[in-house]
Amino acid sequence: MLASVYRRFGPPGVLRVEDVAPPEAQRGCCRVRVTACALNPKDVLVRSGRMRWLTGERFPRIPGYDLAGTLLTAAGDLPAGTPVFGMVDSHQGRACAQEVVIPVAQIAAAPEGLTAIDAASVPLAALTALQALRDHLRVRKGDRVLINGASGGVGTLAIQLAAILGAHVTGVCSGRNTDRVTALGADAVVDYTQTDVTTLTGFDAVFDVFGSLPWPSASAPLTRRGRYCTTIVRPAFLARGALARIGLHRAHFVHVRSRRADLDSIRELIERGHLRPVVDRVWPLTEARAAHAYLETRRARGKVVLSLP
Repeated sequence: MLASVYRRFGPPGVLRVEDVAPPEAQRGCCRVRVTACALNPKDVLVRSGRMRWLTGERFPRIPGYDLAGTLLTAAGDLPAGTPVFGMVDSHQGRACAQEVVIPVAQIAAAPEGLTAIDAASVPLAALTALQALRDHLRVRKGDRVLINGASGGVGTLAIQLAAILGAHVTGVCSGRNTDRVTALGADAVVDYTQTDVTTLTGFDAVFDVFGSLPWPSASAPLTRRGRYCTTIVRPAFLARGALARIGLHRAHFVHVRSRRADLDSIRELIERGHLRPVVDRVWPLTEARAAHAYLETRRARGKVVLSLP
């Protein structure tokens, strides 16, 4: 099978498209023929070696966590041939390949009417946004929510999910993305090139998608009982995260988990027209280097997706 492979940490140039052996069957897993896979900032962090303290240094590696395709073997109540989408729930990746073996619990039926490209763009970003807003920030109707990094892959879905939860949503992005963020459901937009986000006040929740508003700087916009959640794990933040779990302060890190129940909820929201994917650019697998290089600019307006032959 064809796969995007790298054999050492480094820049996008370390990536190659190679013909590799299909993955071996594993207990509790299903086999998926991958049609499309999406890239995420996590792919950049892992490929560059900045997460080697979590991933180890075993090579070769296949990047990618998001995928959409067709079941080659049954997955619980889903028969072979079912269109599916899901997220590989590990630091090893392996979604950027023609075939993937993935635990049954990490896959779900793809939303009806959605292309494989759009379906692949959803899992990691939507799961991250949902679990941050619902589980960590406990967003409720009427809450004022600030989303920092509103125009990226996670941010575009976080805006929509926060609105679905009944929040008043303020998105932080550059001026060029104001119209897009508003169209997705933001009640207000702040251009970070013109306004210092730390001067804002009155928010019940701050979701730092972009990682540029670390705690405790983010406490300034919050009300006295406001909550904060970030997607970026920093060693100094881990101890604070442990304290947050026992209620000693309000800062949290979202460690996204691939759960079929959550994927099913996301699928239902898409099928009802309440949630829509936002894809910025699509490349073929053979141009994975270009896709990774674009992702590294941190200028993507939505998701970056690879199509597979």
